[in-house]
Amino acid sequence: MDAASTGAYDDVRTASRALATEAVHAGRDDLARQGLHAPPIDLSTTYPSYDSRAEAARIDAFATDGADPSGPPVYGRLGNPTVSRFETALARLEGTESAVAFASGMAALSAVLLARSATGLRHVVAVRPLYGCSDHLLTAGLLGTEVTWTDPAGIADALRPDTGLVMVESPANPTLAELDLRAVAHACGSVPLLADNTFATPVLQRPVEQGARLVLHSATKYLGGHGDVLAGVVACDEEFAGRLRQIRFATGGVLHPLAGYLLLRGLSTLPVRVRAASANAAELARRLTADPRVARVHYPRIGGAMIAFEVHGDPHEIISRVRLVTPAVSLGSVDTLIQHPASISHRIVDADDRRGAGVSDRLLRLSVGLEDVDDLWADLDTALGEYVGTPVPLQEVRG
Repeated sequence: MDAASTGAYDDVRTASRALATEAVHAGRDDLARQGLHAPPIDLSTTYPSYDSRAEAARIDAFATDGADPSGPPVYGRLGNPTVSRFETALARLEGTESAVAFASGMAALSAVLLARSATGLRHVVAVRPLYGCSDHLLTAGLLGTEVTWTDPAGIADALRPDTGLVMVESPANPTLAELDLRAVAHACGSVPLLADNTFATPVLQRPVEQGARLVLHSATKYLGGHGDVLAGVVACDEEFAGRLRQIRFATGGVLHPLAGYLLLRGLSTLPVRVRAASANAAELARRLTADPRVARVHYPRIGGAMIAFEVHGDPHEIISRVRLVTPAVSLGSVDTLIQHPASISHRIVDADDRRGAGVSDRLLRLSVGLEDVDDLWADLDTALGEYVGTPVPLQEVRG
């Protein structure tokens, strides 16, 4: 296990304000002037307008470049004031000009792929592992894209004239493998690098500062932070944001205003939650590394609240024995979750590809929450069961 460096961006500043300050205030700067403290939730799907000529002009302007329509809102599919507050805040935290929110992380990734394909750039270069559904979307070519899988050293050689995107995750789901994003961005040349920053969050890493052009989040995870909102978001420059807004309008993958409100609220505690959960994870990783029942622990140098570990025993039995830890998909909530990637999050990936990317059948993924670390360890200790001198045989998990 590599030593953790939690809170790597504790002192990072976005413009003139520290990240922790931006997390609390970005997207809310106008509230006091309006006599408000909590952000309002605008649930309207449509908005009245007595000037249909001006409204038509705003719609025409949106059709040209996808910029947010000036003046009053028009229709919920073009944009929503509550969602816009979240987008503004996330862009500030990631250090980008803009951000565009979607109904899920997969909707956000789909919009990026459609935006590139629409310009004739349908080829994607990607590095495994990725989240299982991202892997499937690329491999299956469901959106008319074609993918070349490679390792980081092979990115430059894999580029083609029609390559529109390079996609990576770091730390990766579920192995927590880390990439040198600066080196990867250099290898991309003029091709945009999309970095999935779901695991690290802007608290630990801001990929744009290392050369990425696009930053993807499954906002369902740490940005929301409480397991009660489904969302995705892409942080990027304003030009690409305009294309994403147009695709969101056309395809309808809009984020509900209540979800936008919950995400904005989640961002306010993001630095505190990530630091606290990372401290728990670092301690659990240390204990798991020293445990003879555990074959290998994966914990990133950057730190964070995710742990992956391979066991000598049956991982399915371990999951069946947890009581405090919740056996469930997803991650990034205030409570601790455990799952078996080969059976759940990455089952959709071909078994050989899955194992080739380091996702073994004995791997467990732990999303560490905010519980007392000793209580968490007591539950894991019980779930791990008796020491097994040699690995127990496993029934093969086929994808």
